[in-house]
Order: sequence, then C-alpha cells, then structure tokens
Amino acid sequence: MSIERIGIIGGGIVGLALARWITENRPGARVTVLEKEDQVAAHQTGHNSGVVHAGLYYRPGSLKATLCRRGGSLLREYCAERELPYEELGKVLVARDSDDSARLDGIEKKASANGVPGVRRLGPEGLRELEPHVEGIEGLHSPHTAVTDFVAIAEALADDVRRAGGRVRLNAPVIALRQDAGAAEVLTGDPQGERVKRRFDTVVICGGLHGDRLARMAGAPSDPRIVAFRGQYHELVPERRHLVRGLVYPVPDPRYPFLGVHLTRHVHGEVMAGPNAILATAREGYRGSDVRRRDLAETLSWPGFWRLAREHWTVGAREMAVSASQAVFAHEARKLIPEIAAADLRSAPAGVRAQALTRKGELLDDFAVDTQDRVVCVRNAPSPAATSALAIAEHLGEQVLPTR
Repeated sequence: MSIERIGIIGGGIVGLALARWITENRPGARVTVLEKEDQVAAHQTGHNSGVVHAGLYYRPGSLKATLCRRGGSLLREYCAERELPYEELGKVLVARDSDDSARLDGIEKKASANGVPGVRRLGPEGLRELEPHVEGIEGLHSPHTAVTDFVAIAEALADDVRRAGGRVRLNAPVIALRQDAGAAEVLTGDPQGERVKRRFDTVVICGGLHGDRLARMAGAPSDPRIVAFRGQYHELVPERRHLVRGLVYPVPDPRYPFLGVHLTRHVHGEVMAGPNAILATAREGYRGSDVRRRDLAETLSWPGFWRLAREHWTVGAREMAVSASQAVFAHEARKLIPEIAAADLRSAPAGVRAQALTRKGELLDDFAVDTQDRVVCVRNAPSPAATSALAIAEHLGEQVLPTR
C-alpha cells in the first residue's frame, strides 16, 4: 500500500495541532507542514491574549462551543504533559448598568448549556472580593478560565511532529496550488528564489490571514473573504500590575465578535489591556503605518465590507478613536478599573485577527470548513481557535479528512 501524503499549509497552532494528530492517529501517513515565515506561530498564534477560553459566549451546539470545551481540556492535559505554563486565574465579566446585567443573563444561560464549570453570579461585594479594584453593579465569574503561552505550545507541537517523522518546512510560501486526478500539487518558494513542487494526496489549508486566497487557489468560492482587524494592546506599567489579579472583561455586545477592551494577567507576569478592533490596512498590519495596496484593495472592493461599514460605522469610528489616543484607551479601561490613568499604560505589540466576512456583510460567527476535492479549507478560525486547536485537529482528522 502506498504512503499517504498529507500537506498542511500554515504553521500556526491549528495547522501544527493537526499535523501532530495525524502523526499519532494515521500510522504510515507522511505529513508536511508548509509555513511561509522563518518560525512557527508568527502571526495570529503569536499575537493573541494568551487566554484559554472556557466557552462562556458561544452558541450552544456550535463548533465554537463544542470544540472550545473539548480543546480547553486537551490543552490543559498537553501543557501538564509538556510542562508548559498554564494558570487558571479565572475571568470575571463586569456589568456596569442594567443593560449589561440583562446580557449577563444570556451569557450565563449559554455557559450552563455549554457545560462551563463553576460559573457564578457576583454582586458588588463579590466583585470587590475577587478583584478589589474593579467597579460594577454585578459580575459573572468563570473560575477555570486560564492563561498560557501559545507560542511555546506551538513550538512544542512542531517538535512533536518532527520527532514523529513529520516535516515542518519554514520559509516555504505557497505560490500556486492545483489539483489533478492523482494529487494536489503545491508550488512553494524559498528565500533564494528557488521553486519546489510537492504532491500530496490531501492538502489542508490552515492559512489564517491568507486562508481565503489559498482556498481560491484550490477552486473554492470567493465568498467569504478574509478581512483583517488590528487589535491594539497596551501594558500596565509594573508598579500598577497589582490592580488586576486575573482576567477582567466588559460584558460583550452580542452583535460583534470582538470583546472590547479588557485586562489580562499573563503567565509571565505582565498585565495587558486591550485589544480594541479597527480595520487593518494590511493583512499582516501590526502597525498603523503598515499598508499593503493589494490587501486594502481586496477589502475595499468586497461588497460585504461596505454593507458592514454602513451598518456599524459608529462603532468603527469609536474604535479608531480608542486606537489613536492612549488617553481614550485609558478611558475605556477605567470603565472596568477606575484607578487606571493614561500614565499607567504603555504601548504593546498589536495583533491582527482574520475574520471571515460574507458578500452580504455578515461576520461569520462559527468555525467554517469546506472541502474542494483533495483540499480541505479552514475558512474561518478566529478566537477561540487557539484554545480549541487540539480539538479542531481531532475534528478535522476524524470527520473531515478523507480516509484511504
């Protein structure tokens, strides 16, 4: 019997988790990860909040809900096995008014339906006991929400793949992808300008910020389109880190996939504030000055973007103001912790979120996967994809990848 050849495009945490799953569950399969950067976890995996989500927000029965819960458990076990940082600091959602309280009711019901353990409602005194510097009329506490180091996890997964005989090819950007009756052929480049053709029985696209472009190479429809949103972070200066014990979040607006400015204590001790969310002018646009004409043109020519912008322009304007001014950013943080001043914050590296947007202007709410002959396309995998990565890999391996 011939060796099964599986190629995975993308060396973020989802692609690496799938590669590891294949090495453990498909005896004899040969897996190759193709990553365009010179390191794994270079983009979304390496620029997120480090939060291991418990599954509070997600629609019961959705892939996000089921894979987040399963993925969190698998991730906790993996971190213990590999001696990687994992701390259950707990998260509290802070209600500032009656509208927030009404939204907490819905979130509490979703958390219960999703089987999130230990979730409880807190009054003002309970809030202060948990987070002494927080101000709100009530809160919802998720004690098992955790933080970790997703870059360290991705590097460990890559090591697992290599030790099992798989390959992780860095500096291997995909230039072309085509299919014929016998295989899927991937053409990659390298820093020296060489071109390499590789043939696989199956290719899985886990390309994150470029997932839609790669999917179109495989013959997938252009809908949905990836639109990149930049999230600006600030860090509390060391002498003010005591203001936050764990994770402090506002009550999210269910109309948007973004959670608003929140405060997170990380495994390495720093306390981050953010992110907000504004349109990125490059798919890998971590700075406001990063502009790529092709990326911006693809966004501005997409009908769904203008439909989204017309409906939510006021929110977009507010987010731009938050991003442009440290004082305004501090004002948002003060809604949770009134003692925070602009001088307590310093700029920190930003992140970029790959969000799938339909032609009709709808932000895809759930993970989305489709198949084009020999190519499996992960079309939408934003947060909580890092939390869910090991479960996404399991799902893809057991229910999506073709069997021989």
